[in-house]
Formats: sequence, C-alpha cells, structure tokens
Amino acid sequence: MSADVFVVGVGMTPLGRHLTQTVKQLTTHAVDAALADANASREAVQAAWFCNTRQGALEGQHGVRGQAALRAYGFEGIPIFNTDNACASSSSGLMQAFASLRAGIHDVALVVGAEKMNYPERREAMFEAFKGSWDRDLADEHMAQLLAMGEGLELPEEALQPGSPERSVFMDIYAAQARFHMRRFGTTQRQIAAVAAKNHWHSQWNPMAQYRKPMTVEEVLADKLIVWPITRAMCAPMSDGACALLLASEEGLKRFDRQRAVRVRGIGVSSGSRRGPDEVDKHLTRVAAWRAYEMAGVSPQDVSLAELHDASAIAELLHMENCGFCDYGDAGALVESGATRLGGRLPINVSGGLHSKGHPIGATGAIQIRDLVVQLRGEAGASQVQGAQLGLAENGGGFYGLEEAACVVTILEAPSR
Repeated sequence: MSADVFVVGVGMTPLGRHLTQTVKQLTTHAVDAALADANASREAVQAAWFCNTRQGALEGQHGVRGQAALRAYGFEGIPIFNTDNACASSSSGLMQAFASLRAGIHDVALVVGAEKMNYPERREAMFEAFKGSWDRDLADEHMAQLLAMGEGLELPEEALQPGSPERSVFMDIYAAQARFHMRRFGTTQRQIAAVAAKNHWHSQWNPMAQYRKPMTVEEVLADKLIVWPITRAMCAPMSDGACALLLASEEGLKRFDRQRAVRVRGIGVSSGSRRGPDEVDKHLTRVAAWRAYEMAGVSPQDVSLAELHDASAIAELLHMENCGFCDYGDAGALVESGATRLGGRLPINVSGGLHSKGHPIGATGAIQIRDLVVQLRGEAGASQVQGAQLGLAENGGGFYGLEEAACVVTILEAPSR
C-alpha cells in the first residue's frame, strides 16, 4: 500500500456553452487528448471512473452514465465506475482510482469528468438541479442557519435589493458565508472583488477558459448584483466541458515517460460535521487539507501554487485560510498584497479559477488536477509559475449545514528531472 501513483496523461475540452455537443462527444474529445498526451492507446486502460452530476436530472440518463459514454468511445470489458459527489465528483473519482492503483488492483486507470450544464429550453430545470446537491428535507433549516451567521453585520442599502431572480441556491449560500466572514473578521466587499479581479486577469492566458477578459476591482464591484455582497463577476458561470486524467502505478509507469509523470503525493477527503459557525478550525476543508498534508509529508508553506474551489470569490478566501496558507481572517489582506497573483509568493487559481475559467460541475476537480499537472511539468506557457514543485487542488462539493457536503484536497509533485 506504499506504491506511488502518477498522472501520466491529461486532456480537456475548452469550457463554455457547447450547445451542439453531447456528453459522449465531450468525453471523446477529453479522452483523445489525455491518451495523446501520454502517448498511450485505449488498450492501456485497465479501469475507468466516470464522473457526472447533471445527466440524470437533465437528460434522464441515470445509473450507467459511464458505461454509456465510455462504451461509446470503445472501452469494453474493463471495470467502469460511476462517481457522483456533486462538485467534488471527479476529484472523488481520482481518489478511488488512486486507491485502486496504490493497492495493486490495476496498473493504469482513467478518470473522466464530463458535464453539460446548458439546456436553453430547460432553464428552470437547470437551476432546480442545483438543489439536488444539498439535503432537500433540511433545506429550510440549513438556510436559516446560514443566514443567521451574518446577523449583526451592518448592511448597506444595496443589500436590501432582492438580487437576481436567476441564480442558483449556492449563491445565496456563498453570500451568507461572505456576510459571516465580514462580520467576524472585517473582510470587505472590495477584498472579495480583488479575488475575482485577480482570477479574471489570470484567465486571459488560459485558452481553455470560458471568460478571458481581464477585469479591475472596480469593474467587478460595478457588475450586476446577484445577492449582496456577491456580484456576477464573482460567480462561476454555467459551463459545459470535460476532462480526462490517465493514472499509472509505479509498475504501470514503465510504459510511459517518467520525465512528464506527476506524482500524486497525497490526498485527503472529508465530509462535514455538526460544528458551530465559529468553529472554523473544524471546517471540512481544513480536515481534508491536513489529511493530505500528512500523507504527503509536507506543510502549507511547502506549496508552490494552488487551485482552490472558487465557485464564488468568497470561497477562495475561505479556503486559503482552511488550507493553512494564512491565519483565519487574513486572506483578504493577503490577496490585496498581490501574494496570490501570478509572480507572487503563492499564486492561486492561475488558471482563472472557477468563476473565470468555468465550472462544469462533475468535471471541475479533474480540470484543477490537469491545470496543476501542466504547471508542474513546466508546460503552462505565459501563465507558468516558475520553479513550481508542489501543487495543491481543493475541490468542494454540494452543501450540508454550514459547509460543503464533501471535500477532496490533492497534493501533486513535479516530475523528477
């Protein structure tokens, strides 16, 4: 159980509104790219994990989504597993494939995240599908708890506006978390906007990103209000896309180029707990991150760059703190200092992050891994983080109570040269 596991191939589609592409077609593009990246054939794959959250709700394709998509590609006979863990689906698939390879059950495995979010003729169903990623029986109770977290914060007049009627329930959740952070730590709306401006600036160099237009802090603040203090530029868009990762054990690595193989140094996974709002050190992301650090034998100070799950800009601040990159309450000032910008001490979301690059729910975790692999190989072009050795990906999914329902934190190590 001590064998190393490596990412040997990565591939993804551009993110955006792929209205004429099916899940099967998006899957084909991503798998083709990953196999080509690894100089591998389809026959090399011994097992596959397929990760998707929306196809059941929006297309009626339940139960065997992976078999439908991957057998259409040509995979037959191999084990195919379906992983749905909300936004953490493909990072959860990665964890399962990692465990299989580390245990010696397989030598080469494929993880695919594929998602279609945009169905213009079914807009109401598109937004309704988000509600499936929290406990619907407890939805009113949990929302009341979240809203109570921000009580006592003096609100500006604009906060009394109803906000955009077309928003997912998760934007209300992020707004409640933002108000709590503002009340407890003094975080400002401008600091949240600074996160979004940084990531929109980063995305101009990412050819796969859904949005590639830089924005200033002032432009982020002036954008359409979704629900205070969150503006549209602080929110992840509805994205279609797919990503594939090819993994190999130490034995399987003999078939691939070791000089481009990125080692999975550690993975930590958690679900939430019945913590109180002020027990921030018990946040499920904090728990997952420290499990990953322990497995990897490293500390937050060793990380060269990170991809954090910023479905809204406030989430990046929360997870900077949860991952130990700064003390609780200090994330806003750290972003404003420029430390998390490309060229700074700890670049975060150099890909553009979810709210600029895009967020195709079930594929997002795999995309974060792909982005780190490209960086750790030194193949990121204009957005390259110089000398990157360790990359951290934090991927949260769904919601339960005061926090996400699932979290996976992965630490990757650059190839040995």
